[in-house]
Amino acid sequence: MLNPASWAEGTGPFVKAVGLGDEMALVDRVEEVNLPPQQLRKGNRYWRINSSQGAGYVLVVSDQLPMCQITGGGNTDLEPAVEAVLASPEFASQWERITDTSKGEMVSTEYRSREDSRFSIVISRAKEAGMRLDRVQMLATATYKSGK
Repeated sequence: MLNPASWAEGTGPFVKAVGLGDEMALVDRVEEVNLPPQQLRKGNRYWRINSSQGAGYVLVVSDQLPMCQITGGGNTDLEPAVEAVLASPEFASQWERITDTSKGEMVSTEYRSREDSRFSIVISRAKEAGMRLDRVQMLATATYKSGK
């Protein structure tokens, strides 16, 4: 993500590094709800990632901008898994919590990388388990701001 020029040789190395094998497939386009904000829609590539029967994720990356976005949803409640990741010692060792905001049934948290403060991610998810499954349940957008 931090080196968009690395895509010049194709997507093979990226897919191999992710390690999901056949569960991750490049697609030509995705639904509007899975697209990043307009300013990040440059050189985008799209993958569908299966996580369980009837649920999964869409990953959007750019070969021109240091960004990625992942959305998740389906017939499986993703909130417990997302909260488990956010509460894990591994996540906390890499990301510093900056702000929390809430809107409707969703909560968003901005995190900053402990390794490079120019790298941040906003993770939005359902406020609690058992909420609606007929919408995006998790949205994470990571960006890298160049400069100092």
